[in-house]
Amino acid sequence: MKNDKQKRHTRLKLTLFFSGIVFLIILIILAVIFGVVALLIHTGTLELGDNMPDIKRNILIAALISLFLGFVTSFSTGSFSISPFNIVFSAMDSLASGNYSVRLKFKSVFGKTKIARDFEKSFNSMASELQKTEMLRSDFVNNFSHEFKTPIVSIAGFAKLLKHGDLTPEEQKEYIDIIEEESLRLSHMATNVLSLTKIENQVILTDINTFNLSEQIRNSVLLLQNKWEKKNVELILDFDEYNVNANEEMLKQVWINLVDNAVKFTPENGKVEIDIRKQGNLITVSVINTGKEIPEEKLPLIFNKFYQGDESHTGEGNGIGLAIVKHVVNLHHGEIKVKSQNGTTCFKLILPIGT
Repeated sequence: MKNDKQKRHTRLKLTLFFSGIVFLIILIILAVIFGVVALLIHTGTLELGDNMPDIKRNILIAALISLFLGFVTSFSTGSFSISPFNIVFSAMDSLASGNYSVRLKFKSVFGKTKIARDFEKSFNSMASELQKTEMLRSDFVNNFSHEFKTPIVSIAGFAKLLKHGDLTPEEQKEYIDIIEEESLRLSHMATNVLSLTKIENQVILTDINTFNLSEQIRNSVLLLQNKWEKKNVELILDFDEYNVNANEEMLKQVWINLVDNAVKFTPENGKVEIDIRKQGNLITVSVINTGKEIPEEKLPLIFNKFYQGDESHTGEGNGIGLAIVKHVVNLHHGEIKVKSQNGTTCFKLILPIGT
């Protein structure tokens, strides 16, 4: 309630400020007009004759009427001028309070001008993006909380069983393997969140060095060996040796996320192929997997932060991996494309080799 009063008070002051400016302009114009008339009378250029007293009285009355009309006009003009600002302020207040469904629409004559239409378009586009981001963020928080809680519960449960003892060596090994797997899963999620935060805040690429890209990709594939062996996925690595000049640690995250993503969406006994080609000063890395295609309408969304193609959230993942890939590629002034058709999905990453 107090904030509403403050807002009304602020807008009233703004209205009076604009009205005061208009009124001051009118006063200056009237002062110039009456000053010129007075000067003409004083120099005798304008002869009034015997009607001098009546004319002076009429001039005074006209001045008073002009001042009154000027005040009314300035206040009306000020109110009219501030009206679009009030609409914008109200819309911005709604956005600030979390109402991302608000949309801007100017009325009256001002709403028909080009600047008003352009401003409406920009504001509504911003509000729409904020609404989408908030929805994705909300989904992410709910899903991430679930994803984070599940391995913790598993670790605690199997640790309790191990604590009781009275288990066969096979059971002990199985429970320890599960605890290790779930711990690695937690570590991977935490690492992705921290990596995304770090990369998002970085605008200049640092720590650049020359390294063997082919070897880095092979090592990334080996790190995920348990995942693709468990699904009996066939890995096809068809490339020669290539060196690049880039941030080694960042690109390592790119290959891990792309290969992990490919294995995750490849069915049992499917295939994942990685191909590297060089064209001029560019390196093209393609990661191709068999399996269910990504719907055409979802392709532009998959690199958005928090976005998950599996809206049921039953699969692994938290919508961060591909966002990291996109940010790293942008920092390297590269490009990433995705095509999904005929039972295969291909992520094609194009990077400058560097010097």
